[in-house]
Amino acid sequence: PTMRSQIDPRGQRFAAAVTTVILAAVLLLAPGALATSLLAAQVVLFAIGAGLGVRQTPHAWVFQTLIRPTLGAPTELEDAAPPRFAQAVGLAFATVALVGFLVGATTVGLVATGLALVAAVLNAAFGLCLGCELYLILTRLNLPTITADPQEKTHVS
Repeated sequence: PTMRSQIDPRGQRFAAAVTTVILAAVLLLAPGALATSLLAAQVVLFAIGAGLGVRQTPHAWVFQTLIRPTLGAPTELEDAAPPRFAQAVGLAFATVALVGFLVGATTVGLVATGLALVAAVLNAAFGLCLGCELYLILTRLNLPTITADPQEKTHVS
């Protein structure tokens, strides 16, 4: 069996906290150009996490460089595949929200942003990753999911 990429779960909670701030700002500022721009930036962040893997995000760099050295080694690691899948779920909701705002369907934008915000808050505050739980359910049912990419397999963050 191939070793799966292992990551520090505190990094994912940090990323969720940043996402919480961005999505809360979107809701407070919507509708408008600034809210739409912030949401577009969040779409890009989710796309990086889903497409390249959670170790490749700007959040991961900040966590690895500035935060983790002050925390010390993690007491546990987690598989990178569920958080990567969660990034894809976040990408889907944020994209729906962005399209909603861009075409004038403000309610769609607000609801989709709100749902993504709830998921981010649950992860940041309680370590409950809804997208990760969905990944585990789909895996148990042998349904397709995004998995960790090959270059992540031997690294530990």
